[in-house]
Amino acid sequence: MGHAGKIRKGGVRPLRISRAAARWGRAGLRKIGVVAAGAVLVGLLPATAMADDADPRTGLGAGWLDAQQASQGLELLAHRDKPEGFYQASSPGNASFANSDMAFSGKYAFVGNFTGFNIYDVSTPSNPVLTTSVVCPGGQGDLSVYGNLLFMSVEETRGRIDCGTQGASGTVNPDRFRGVRIFDVSDISKPTQVAAVQTCRGSHTHTLVTGKNDPDNVYVYVQGTASVRSGSELAGCANTAATDPNTSQWRIEVIKVPLTAPQNAAVVSTPRLFTDPETGAINGLQNAPQTPRHPSGSSWSPSPVTTHCHDITAYPEIGLAAGACAGNGLLIDISDPANPKRLDAVTDPNFAYWHSATFNNDGTKVVFTDEWGGGTGARCRVTDEPSWGADAIFDIVDGKLKFRSYYKLPVPQTNQENCVAHNGSLVPVPGRDIMVQAWYQGGVSVFDFTDSANPHEIAYFDRGPVSETSLLLGGFWSAYYYNGHVYGSEIARGLDAFKLAASEHLDQAEIDAAATATFDRFNTQQQPRVTWPASFPLVRAYYAQALRTGTMKKNTADNVRKFVDRAERFTNGPQKNAAVAQLRAVSHQLDTSVTAQATLAKALNDLADALSLKA
Repeated sequence: MGHAGKIRKGGVRPLRISRAAARWGRAGLRKIGVVAAGAVLVGLLPATAMADDADPRTGLGAGWLDAQQASQGLELLAHRDKPEGFYQASSPGNASFANSDMAFSGKYAFVGNFTGFNIYDVSTPSNPVLTTSVVCPGGQGDLSVYGNLLFMSVEETRGRIDCGTQGASGTVNPDRFRGVRIFDVSDISKPTQVAAVQTCRGSHTHTLVTGKNDPDNVYVYVQGTASVRSGSELAGCANTAATDPNTSQWRIEVIKVPLTAPQNAAVVSTPRLFTDPETGAINGLQNAPQTPRHPSGSSWSPSPVTTHCHDITAYPEIGLAAGACAGNGLLIDISDPANPKRLDAVTDPNFAYWHSATFNNDGTKVVFTDEWGGGTGARCRVTDEPSWGADAIFDIVDGKLKFRSYYKLPVPQTNQENCVAHNGSLVPVPGRDIMVQAWYQGGVSVFDFTDSANPHEIAYFDRGPVSETSLLLGGFWSAYYYNGHVYGSEIARGLDAFKLAASEHLDQAEIDAAATATFDRFNTQQQPRVTWPASFPLVRAYYAQALRTGTMKKNTADNVRKFVDRAERFTNGPQKNAAVAQLRAVSHQLDTSVTAQATLAKALNDLADALSLKA
């Protein structure tokens, strides 16, 4: 199992419940009675939370591999320490060995690291198995996967074309590599580098983009944030002012990768996404902080100056991307992947560094993160405002970004914990907008932003600081949902696997329905559209949500539950036609003028249609 750390004392044993009750989640438990429902809630909350009003995350004991833990609604299934060669025991916070971003394909989780990457078999989430380790230094090691190809970001000057560990000294070195590596992982035990595309500022992050009319290629948007390399090392690189039309700043790079010949991958365009449409100036967005100092009174760190994008999240299904570009948040048209166009740009006087972005599934909202402090500072202290180092939630209205609210980790962290908003993904609960997100040493937070103006936390997991006396780099770089489980890439400690647990905020029925939305591969920055197959879990999830609104009459709610249970029993025998009839009959009892009941009625009829095709 590796070192999972110490669980805070006072935990209670979960209450056993019947299969029928579990199937219907807390919505079903309401029918058992108030006492039983309350008992289940107690079983899901840490006893410390029940004993007093203090958040269990406050005051957790420190330790590299034995820190105390606290959680609610997010159960740790397994922890794997970083393998040999990927940590420094004498300095666990050494950034040269930091775990970074993740990607998923089939049964594998690919975990990036500043010194290479590791591949885990997560077919049994409670028992991840390390399959392959590849040492290939260069930071920051962000990964994406597409088919048999694995893409890796490299930005540091120590990176070498041959993946060597000896570094690359000097201002100009022919062996240096900064850009995007491409590996063939058709043999998962022996990844082979098949291409290495050099870029002028390296690749801090990258984004895979596909085009509906271009199935033969995948495009890679390269976000370089480091210094511009010498033109003597890579022809065409120029660290010049915005008046130079050939400057390597104020742009991204687009790599075209032929899927049948990835060795021919090459940069095909360098879009100027920050251009002022009226003047043509390529530095047409935010060129200086809006105030001399950060609202906290400290110096700006980083400085919100838009010379680059830190990260871009593409949503190819809707032809849009959201760019987090240092001083601005962008909405981008990617209908032509090689030539993205800016649609809108926003600023925020509280944002130090627009860092990353996530769409909701409908493509009507964007959550932008602010990496105030660059990820290495303690920015979740009791003195830090909820609008600093937070998420900013925007609605997309008529192609424009409209600010609605902030969301920040709701519990203060210590001065020994680097903490700020970082990478996350949607949790595919139907009918709701829910995100799981890493907050470095602030842990993992799951929050609901269905109401853009009123986001709220519904689950969390946290550990104590890596060190009790000093701030050592650590905590969760990424927390992503993939095929029924949440995985966390912990910078200093390794890989964690979680499952969501039912609570007053999330029904088991909703958790079960989310697990029916599966993908063959998952790259968070190449956001896929989530769809849910017609199923009994989906019906029960919408039933739980309809109950939550308080608009469904008791006899109607009882009938829906009974009819659906009976229909499910019928599907396992010769009475499939009766199951279809049961579902259609009970759908007519719902008040479809109420949105939640109309959604449930549609789910019932969709399931009836699906079953009738199998009858």
